[in-house]
Amino acid sequence: MAVKAAVSVPGAVTPLPPLRRLLSSSSRAAARRLARVSPAMAAATEVKPAVVVGGGRVGQALLAMGPPEGDVLVGRGEKVPDGAPGPILVCTRNDDLDAVLEATPKSRWRDLVFFQNGMLDPWFESKGLVDANQVLAYFAVSKLGEPPVDGITDTNPEGLTAAFGNWAPAVAARLQNGGLTCKVLEKEAFQKQMLEKLIWISAFMLVGARHPGATVGVVEKEYRSEVGSLIAELASAAAAERGLTFDEGIEERLCAYSRAVAHFPTAVKEFKWRNGWFYSLTEKALAAGKPDPCPLHTAWLKEVKVI
Repeated sequence: MAVKAAVSVPGAVTPLPPLRRLLSSSSRAAARRLARVSPAMAAATEVKPAVVVGGGRVGQALLAMGPPEGDVLVGRGEKVPDGAPGPILVCTRNDDLDAVLEATPKSRWRDLVFFQNGMLDPWFESKGLVDANQVLAYFAVSKLGEPPVDGITDTNPEGLTAAFGNWAPAVAARLQNGGLTCKVLEKEAFQKQMLEKLIWISAFMLVGARHPGATVGVVEKEYRSEVGSLIAELASAAAAERGLTFDEGIEERLCAYSRAVAHFPTAVKEFKWRNGWFYSLTEKALAAGKPDPCPLHTAWLKEVKVI
């Protein structure tokens, strides 16, 4: 794995009502009290001001990790300012990304940093966003205003959160300032880890949907054989599609993360961005007269009436 530097929040967030303001020193001080800050880590790297798009759980957590003043918060329906310095941290739902892009001056598109879960590559390609900045957020913010909890696991004690792109070091510094971990990766290593997270969310959510009320932890503990089979199938399909080989132990890594966030509920959501990518591989294969690369995935999607 090509790691360039080391600073790990799952899920995107719901934006606040229209709001764009330069945070005051007093409001920043209040926000900072919510973050878990390691003094040694905070002193290691200067945290740069940023624009944060979306004022939900993750957006507020990122603001709390920022410098004493200088961050700009952009709410739903507002324009991203052209003159604000630093990266633009996008913490909205995936389905809001078109609106975010429209609200951002094209000259600033290279500064966008995407925190969304799921497969974003087709969307990036459709918008001409080559080598877009991305973050795989393996930290959890349970409620608005609560401090984030890092997704450190027994198989990855160094943390799982990873960033890619020109702004990755700045994102890593901000997360470190909040007491979190984050690796800065080259593109190939990041893509592999992105696919692993896509497999995690697609597999655990689908198996959980087959067992109503099951949390991620219940799936890992009580339905391990089901989720293990699905992980293997999706990993094989993803590896073949992208021409890569996953590191050994993918099932254990993903199950270890599930133990770290055992309380998460399960549901098949944002199909286009998650399970939909694997189903697109199925559709492509069947259209070409080839076998379904993900037969278990397809059968279970039909079982829970997603397709």
